[in-house]
Amino acid sequence: MRSSLAPGIWFLRAFSRDSWFRGFTLVLTFLIYTCYHMSRKPISIVKSRLHQNCSELINPVNDTHNLNDTTWCSWSPFDKDDYKELLGAVDNAFLVAYAIGMFISGIFGERLPLRYYLSSGMLLSGLFTSLFGLGYFWNIHMLWYFVLIQICNGLVQTTGWPSVVTCVGNWFGKGKRGFIMGIWNSHTSVGNILGSLIAGVWVNHQWGLSFIVPGIITAVVGVITFLFLIEYPEDVDCTPPQHHSEQDKDQDNVEEAGNSPYGNRDSSVETSASYSKEPGPEPAAISFLGALKIPGVIEFSLCLLFAKLVSYTFLYWLPLYIFNVAHFSAKEAGDLSTLFDVGGIIGGIMAGLISDYTNGRATTCCIMLILAAPMMFLYNYIGQNGITSSIVMLIICGILVNGPYALITTAVSADLGTHKSLKGNAKALSTVTAIIDGTGSIGAALGPLLAGLISPTGWNNVFYMLISADILACLLLCRLVYKEIVAWKAALGRSRGYKEI
Repeated sequence: MRSSLAPGIWFLRAFSRDSWFRGFTLVLTFLIYTCYHMSRKPISIVKSRLHQNCSELINPVNDTHNLNDTTWCSWSPFDKDDYKELLGAVDNAFLVAYAIGMFISGIFGERLPLRYYLSSGMLLSGLFTSLFGLGYFWNIHMLWYFVLIQICNGLVQTTGWPSVVTCVGNWFGKGKRGFIMGIWNSHTSVGNILGSLIAGVWVNHQWGLSFIVPGIITAVVGVITFLFLIEYPEDVDCTPPQHHSEQDKDQDNVEEAGNSPYGNRDSSVETSASYSKEPGPEPAAISFLGALKIPGVIEFSLCLLFAKLVSYTFLYWLPLYIFNVAHFSAKEAGDLSTLFDVGGIIGGIMAGLISDYTNGRATTCCIMLILAAPMMFLYNYIGQNGITSSIVMLIICGILVNGPYALITTAVSADLGTHKSLKGNAKALSTVTAIIDGTGSIGAALGPLLAGLISPTGWNNVFYMLISADILACLLLCRLVYKEIVAWKAALGRSRGYKEI
């Protein structure tokens, strides 16, 4: 009988049930955003195919091209000398639409069921990704078609990030959030790697399939999301997480004195003991301005703008850089560029672990950004001297560039979205995530655009631009780093005081 079982058995059953659903949610949201990034990557691989040097290729029979035409095998309208500007326009059609849509997406994400919102976004994203590839089979050579598809895809892809971060934030507390989200955030790099490898299979033959296959996979996962995503632990009678750690409570005296890493906080906080499965009044969704007032949101948002500028410039232009500078084939350049994403996986996990251990999100980001600047300089000058140096430096650059980007978009966003000043209102998580990632997406749009404009003057100038952006990202965190150091000193002083007693 139920009453005859020991309380410990019921605890183990409940724990096992909670852990199973948390693990399932983590895996499903990982798969979801892997697909989002997988569908973004093919354009960077196909670029070298849309415009290439055809002088070493054999002209087909009955070809009418001039013998001196070295771009006859390129895809119009990208076969002209301004191809870099046109490819930059295609990139930015997606990125600008994504940046604008992100600010709106978080507001919708808080007011609509995440399961419907995510699944519809994935189905539409799969459709528009496939439509870009169908331009090859339909023999479309009009720039406006590719730009329009990219705009639509950019808008629908904004459904992804606020939704998956909100879902994970609903299931996981703050205790090991940096480490868990560092591993989970590897979906970004895994998606980039899969997108590169899938696109590379068809890039030299029928490049349209480089888009169609990822589009179909994304749509299929959208259907799986509709069928199986669980938004809240309470929906399956699981225990909600604790969003504030004991260390946060220990620092209340420091925070009230203005020494909190993210400014003064309200001391009235819900603890895990206050959670109840009894239905209560539904908290109101936070406003856009209300989310901006949360301490740390503006600084981390602006930092992410420049960090994402660097990361997305690598994402969209690294294969072409390797193709032009190291003279690899389109497929080889795409495969080699995946090492940057391998470094991104390591960097995200490292940043999460370090920031969990030190309780210093801003300091972790700042140190990695400081180290990234000289490493990018070295990669540009000596990274192409040999395959070994190229592999090693690509991985190191990926660690240092993507580590802060991963930490801010995951653990920091979740921390700020469940900030103490919100008094337990989890409705802010989607809006805060959208603000931070939306601001970062402005940088993601600017980076590839600037790279397209600057690269004709030399790749060295592109890297100088990236290093400057990296330094600016670091400077924007100085106030938060100072606050964290002061908080550490205060905590150390209290610890020594206890020992003396």
